[in-house]
Amino acid sequence: MTRAGDVCLSSAGAQVTLATSSDERHPPEHIIDGNPETFWTTTGMFPQEFIISLRGLLKISKITLQSTWIRSLRIEKSVSKEPINFERFVERDLEHVDRQLQVEEFPLAGLQVAHLRFVILSGFDHFVSVCSVSAEEDV
Repeated sequence: MTRAGDVCLSSAGAQVTLATSSDERHPPEHIIDGNPETFWTTTGMFPQEFIISLRGLLKISKITLQSTWIRSLRIEKSVSKEPINFERFVERDLEHVDRQLQVEEFPLAGLQVAHLRFVILSGFDHFVSVCSVSAEEDV
């Protein structure tokens, strides 16, 4: 999957500004590094969450999440300068796929966002991983 034009890449100015767990071998920065071989893993217990702060207020047309073992997910957005005042815009149960990545697309209609918060409400296992989050800018 190409990530050209992806505003959630660290090379595009995005940052992971919060993660509720961190494993030194699989840190949250792996979500936005653009490397398909790396990932962030939770360290047990739910909910788990992470926040990706974009380079500024942008309009996005689609979010794509690549993960493993996530059962239920909520995505929230903030248009504030700081990552505060989040509003829920998606809550979804994901399908369990064995030995494959879960690839979930969330089409949006020019949603304005400065920060995205992903709340993993439950998993199919004690641990889940997030390989990447990508967002296409609506131009």
